[in-house]
Amino acid sequence: MMVPEGETSEKKRKTSRRKAQESAPAVASDAAAKMETGSASTLEGYEPLEQTNKERAWYVIHCYSGYENKVRHNLEQRIETMGMKDKIFEVIVPTQEEIEVKDGKRRVVERHVFPGYVLVNMILDDESWFVVRNTPGVTGFVGMGNQPTPLRPEEVAQILKRMEAEAPRVKVTFKVGERVRIIDGPFNDFRGTVADIDQERNKVRVMVNFFGRETPVELDFLQVEKA
Repeated sequence: MMVPEGETSEKKRKTSRRKAQESAPAVASDAAAKMETGSASTLEGYEPLEQTNKERAWYVIHCYSGYENKVRHNLEQRIETMGMKDKIFEVIVPTQEEIEVKDGKRRVVERHVFPGYVLVNMILDDESWFVVRNTPGVTGFVGMGNQPTPLRPEEVAQILKRMEAEAPRVKVTFKVGERVRIIDGPFNDFRGTVADIDQERNKVRVMVNFFGRETPVELDFLQVEKA
């Protein structure tokens, strides 16, 4: 028996509508789940973590240099609004105080120890990964492929030690071979060439022309500036 072409087309349209209605709740549920896990941005190409870490650890995320504090603020807001305090515990931007000498004046400035990087203390799983990775300004985790690599305890201790240093470091604006001017001490206003820089002791050795011959003079970083 032949079925009229119009009737066949109508049956096909009804079948398509029925299938769409049946699949709609599942699609909506999936979208809602993605929103709850912080994956409002595109998930194309995402692969589940090969392994999760049930213990809290420090991870490093990358962002554009100069946006570290903004990323920390954005992530802290997401932790609060998305109820992730039980998985993401602390966000820090490693900084260190430095004394900068410019135009003969000293001032204390805060310098980022690792420009373009932010540290996050968290329990890593797919949910916490989504919240961090989809934070505005975050370009990715530090690790192999999709697998974030936690910092070793000794690495964390070293970073925190640098942040907690009592005396600010002196920002060195000169390098070996450059001409500098002495701005303090018995050789004030003498000019010379940098021969050696000792970062640990905050000392610089300058070759100064004294009575017709080159003489090495050891000075504090704050006693010299670029000529």
